[in-house]
Amino acid sequence: MQFGVSTFVWVSPFGTDNFNLLSKVKEIGYDILEVAVEDKNLINWPELKQRASDLDLKITISGAFGPDRDISSEVATNRENGLKYITDCIEIAAEMESPVFTGPLYSAVGKTRLISEDQKKQERSWCIQNLLKAGQVAADYGVLLGVEPLNRFETDMINTVDQALLLVREVNHSQVKISLDTFHANIEEKNISNAIRQIGKDLLCHVQGNESDRGTPGTGHLDWAGIKTALAEINYTGAVVLETFGAPSKELAKAACIWRPLANSADELAQEGLDFYQQIFKN
Repeated sequence: MQFGVSTFVWVSPFGTDNFNLLSKVKEIGYDILEVAVEDKNLINWPELKQRASDLDLKITISGAFGPDRDISSEVATNRENGLKYITDCIEIAAEMESPVFTGPLYSAVGKTRLISEDQKKQERSWCIQNLLKAGQVAADYGVLLGVEPLNRFETDMINTVDQALLLVREVNHSQVKISLDTFHANIEEKNISNAIRQIGKDLLCHVQGNESDRGTPGTGHLDWAGIKTALAEINYTGAVVLETFGAPSKELAKAACIWRPLANSADELAQEGLDFYQQIFKN
């Protein structure tokens, strides 16, 4: 199993000025840097690819979904912009040789409302139409799309694995699968290990292994041994990536409800997180 860490641990938004992170991530011992694409124009992608290659460091790509990147929005321009953003990120993922592009592709983070059934059906219809289009683009580029359930405080659309499975099965495209973040699953699932088994090998394309409070893995109350066993049972061969927020932007802090430091430092969180991953998953 390979281990990764998100750029979100140190900086938001990530850009070319932050490429020193690659050496740090490699020195800590990670296999993968997960790049969160907040603004693609801030990043010199060919240089990033070369630097990562020189360090024998892999890249995975994740998304950042604000209101203007919402493929299920009532506003048509937001839906169009959301699909364009996903398409751009698929192309970036292919260029960076990332096997996946993951995130809450279905909606904007922080979009939480009590709405009518008719509105739910309409938004779901827009979502499915756009995910199918995105899946077709992803197939052309050989990239998997990982639909990530978020907790109820960050979205009103897809909170649970059950809901994600229903959505993915309704889209019914081979490139559209599920990405699981254990922080969100800790809030919404009865049992994370059983949720992993429920997704299964064919649909689980990515795991973000985050602690119950988004702090350092191993310092909270997650059943990591059970998570390890479930991943082994379904023969999961993807990455486990640490994604938490060391210095979130104002927009990200509000969307993810990050109001306090989650560790003494980003470097300490990343190092101790990897130490724990190696202890729990490789023993």
